[in-house]
Amino acid sequence: MEHNILLETPRLLLRKKMVKDAPFFFELNSDPLVTRYTGDGAFKDLQEAEEIVRYVIGQYEKYGYGRWLVIEKETGNPIGWCGLKYLEESGETDLGYRLMQKYWGKGYATEASMACLEYGFNILNLDRIIGRAVKENVDSIKVLKKTGMTFCKEEMCHKHEAFIYELKKENFKQYATHATVTIN
Repeated sequence: MEHNILLETPRLLLRKKMVKDAPFFFELNSDPLVTRYTGDGAFKDLQEAEEIVRYVIGQYEKYGYGRWLVIEKETGNPIGWCGLKYLEESGETDLGYRLMQKYWGKGYATEASMACLEYGFNILNLDRIIGRAVKENVDSIKVLKKTGMTFCKEEMCHKHEAFIYELKKENFKQYATHATVTIN
């Protein structure tokens, strides 16, 4: 197993992003269906993708966590990203995910999200984690609900009306058995 794997679920490995992953993220963001609700679009070039990866690496160093690369165990292929992000403007921790289209509808977003929530509550000892989804992003909202998050409020996110969901540590325990997670 790769030494920088943080989380392992039955079907997935999650690890810190590295600069060498930039071509994958360039490809991921090149699909307009993947980015249609995210507030960002395709990277203009590989250098911009590398800059974003470096930004995420900086978040690991500054806050101790960030968004992680998601790898399908069976194939060893990267399929997207999932993880926690500290939101400086609000002081909250946000759960986020993005997968390549061919991996949609297989439960991977929920499985990776549950692992990240377990990490956030049991390792980072966070009390509350939020998730945000543009109102029209019905599939993402379903993932947030499957993790046990409940509707909190509406607000603008990337110039779109969005729903904010939340999960508190004391309520996570009832959902924690959703996936077996190994934290390395």
